[in-house]
Amino acid sequence: MAKLYFVGGSKGGVGKSFLSIALCDWITQGLGKKLMLIESDTSNPDVGKMYAKDEAVELVSLKLDDADGWIELVDLCDGCETDVVINSAARSNEAIAEFGGTLTSSLDELKMELVSFWMINRQRDSIELLKRYMEIVQGPLHVVRNTFYGEPKRCELFNSSKIREAAEERGETIDFPELADRVADELYSKRLTVAKALEEMPLGSRAELKRWRNVIWTTLGGLGVGQVAPAAEG
Repeated sequence: MAKLYFVGGSKGGVGKSFLSIALCDWITQGLGKKLMLIESDTSNPDVGKMYAKDEAVELVSLKLDDADGWIELVDLCDGCETDVVINSAARSNEAIAEFGGTLTSSLDELKMELVSFWMINRQRDSIELLKRYMEIVQGPLHVVRNTFYGEPKRCELFNSSKIREAAEERGETIDFPELADRVADELYSKRLTVAKALEEMPLGSRAELKRWRNVIWTTLGGLGVGQVAPAAEG
């Protein structure tokens, strides 16, 4: 069964794009599979620009702000044999609440599973947006603490909340590793995929990128991202 990986956060700057990059890198380079990337952040389509020339990635730019966008998303997924990564735009909760049912009600017919990754920082509104999303969208969900904003223990509002308890009934809380600014900036400024950057960057930057990649590959692999679930015994 192919899966749709929805990367959300509904705020600009929480790290959605970098998590989408990590998912694309893990599925294409770590697992050697192809995927479809839905770039819905049409105002700042950084991920789409990075993967526009990657032969393993089918790139689709799609606004998910209205009913037509969600209808097109379902049609794109119909018959799709690869996993799909959806990089969402900031403040997407309103559109999800109004039109997301077009997708979720079609999952059985699509024969796909929707898995959500929700990026948070230490701010209260980030956690409140997570709560709203959980009320709207069911299914597996992993909350991602972005360590760019500090150690996981500093996410005090989330760590001690009932929202965390509810979220961990649906998935895991994971920590997204920080990448040195100079390396991250070069990825964005030159529109490089992780694999391409590991060919072109200076040695020190490559070493830092490999460190980051190893951590996130271990995390995503542990969650079974992009992998076929083992058949149930009996």
